Amino acid sequence: MARFSRLDVLQRIIDQALVPVFYHPDAPVGCRVIAACAAGGSTVFEFTNRGDHAIDVFQTLIQNTRREHPSVILGAGSIVDEATAALYAAQGANFIVGPSFNPAVARFCNRRKIPYLPGCATLTEIGVAEEAGVEIVKLFPCEAAGGPGFVKAALGPTPWTRIMPTGIESVTRESLGAWIKAGAVALGLGRALFPKEALDSGNYELVTRRTAEVLGWIREARTGPKA
Repeated sequence: MARFSRLDVLQRIIDQALVPVFYHPDAPVGCRVIAACAAGGSTVFEFTNRGDHAIDVFQTLIQNTRREHPSVILGAGSIVDEATAALYAAQGANFIVGPSFNPAVARFCNRRKIPYLPGCATLTEIGVAEEAGVEIVKLFPCEAAGGPGFVKAALGPTPWTRIMPTGIESVTRESLGAWIKAGAVALGLGRALFPKEALDSGNYELVTRRTAEVLGWIREARTGPKA
């Protein structure tokens, strides 16, 4: 079962404005990556349901995180159906993320008071998700959907919408700043935080430094003028 309340999870995502997104078939690697992100200041983490026996890896990550990093909020991503959402929720997922919106997953998460962040790429999809109780939508694929310009345009008629772009291709101070200044409430970042060479060599300090750097860029963008 989830350890964090729905409201606490949503507020943490909004406050931190960064959700690291990661998958690896080796649970010890996942544990080290979560620890490295936590050391860099990130206390929200999404493990994606991408490979065989991913749920077994997640179970180990949940147990390790609760023991070693109790302040970290761990959720499950790449969830496309209610059965899989229920499976991860039973193992302790604190939030559910999907590449697309599924009304059955929304109903399940609402019943269990678990945040659901579905992928949306149009204002119509966002509206449907919000009508189902979604508080934060995942803009995915964010570049193909229109980039920061889409976020700024969408917030014109619907300023209450909370958008988390995911799948950002260019990760620099300027590119991330553009998303935040356009109005994105948070950013979902994957490979840019976890360089393959760092994982292959066991250089988790690089993950820590990269996480801290990105969080610094986000804070800087939030305090500057809007786009």
